[in-house]
Amino acid sequence: MRNVILGITAAAALVFAQPATADTVSDWWEFANKLAPPGGGGTPDQMRSTSRASLAMFEALNAIDRRYETYLNLPQGDPTASQDAAAATAAYLVLVQHYPNHKVALDDSYAIAMQAIPDAARREAGRLIGEQAAAAAMVAGGIDPAIAQTPYRPVTRPGQWISTPLPQIEPFMSAFRPWAIPSAEALRPPPPPALDSAAWARDYDEVRRVGGRTSTERTPAQTLAARYRQAFDLTPSMRLAADAPGRTPVQNARMFARYQMAFDDAALAMSAAKAHYDFWRPITAIRNADDDGNDATAPEAGWVPLLTTPNFAEYPCGHCTVAGALGEVMKDEVGARPATGVRVASSAIPNSAVQVLPTWDAWVQEVSDSRIYGGVHYRFSNDAGEAIGRAAARTVLDKVMRPLPRR
Repeated sequence: MRNVILGITAAAALVFAQPATADTVSDWWEFANKLAPPGGGGTPDQMRSTSRASLAMFEALNAIDRRYETYLNLPQGDPTASQDAAAATAAYLVLVQHYPNHKVALDDSYAIAMQAIPDAARREAGRLIGEQAAAAAMVAGGIDPAIAQTPYRPVTRPGQWISTPLPQIEPFMSAFRPWAIPSAEALRPPPPPALDSAAWARDYDEVRRVGGRTSTERTPAQTLAARYRQAFDLTPSMRLAADAPGRTPVQNARMFARYQMAFDDAALAMSAAKAHYDFWRPITAIRNADDDGNDATAPEAGWVPLLTTPNFAEYPCGHCTVAGALGEVMKDEVGARPATGVRVASSAIPNSAVQVLPTWDAWVQEVSDSRIYGGVHYRFSNDAGEAIGRAAARTVLDKVMRPLPRR
């Protein structure tokens, strides 16, 4: 779900060999995403690596240029310290602890970043602040040991075969400490529609008609949207936002940190809801519609979705949850209709052109629609996911890193 490209090795050392105008915060955020396992997988520790690196950079820069409330209670530091040194050190120390196998690439990148700072005294002052921020970030946002992690138990009748691969959503994904929301359960959506309801029949029929591999109702543009949106990548929009004239390093660090926190809290609530409801996917429902108790649903024994169905429960939609959260954060950051448009790439089709949409809400809507065109979600699940994501984002925006009164 995090939709990033798996790590880089020696080439990573070249990430920071850029002009002096490049934004250090954006560079390290992008580097962290490239190191993260694809699809949001990996160990429990790795799942919060980009968030911790972003938070550490914010705290380091906010200690130097105090504009916002601190999240980690980091004291104010030397205002003359190098902000580039502080941000690079904070991110480097977090990432090297999360990814020791990439230490050589991280060491090289950090050395390049620090060598570009000519003032030794300011560089050292920034390094010390970055160390403090990294240490504080590494103890934040981890697994809560008080939350029980119940392994998945396949439900079947004794002696009856069912598919054996375990779900890709692990029990620990619902056990993280949230950044801003009260708990994973606090944003739990209402149950999906009853199987004998008109709402179920309506949304079932929509995905059956337009989400099948051989659908004659889905347009070529909708087919492309389904494929393109499997792994969306907002890096083009994030870089444009960070590079806008007049933005400060701490402002950019706050943007990335809140982006990651909203992502995490939304995903936490979504994972917990999926485990709670354990609702069936379209491929299962459509092949077994004669057993759902609804005369308005017609089964298709050989129905296959356009996209491969993710191996975990359906409700609510994960892509929609994350898109709703990120859209809300970026509307707050750059406005609902940014002048440069909402520019989105695709990790699913990495060599494709960057798409430009007019508004953040238009992008969120396209993500939701694409999951129906792909045959992996129902409309009501998409709506529930969007609502979770927006609520998680609003909680982060209302509670975290609020601006301090200007003197």
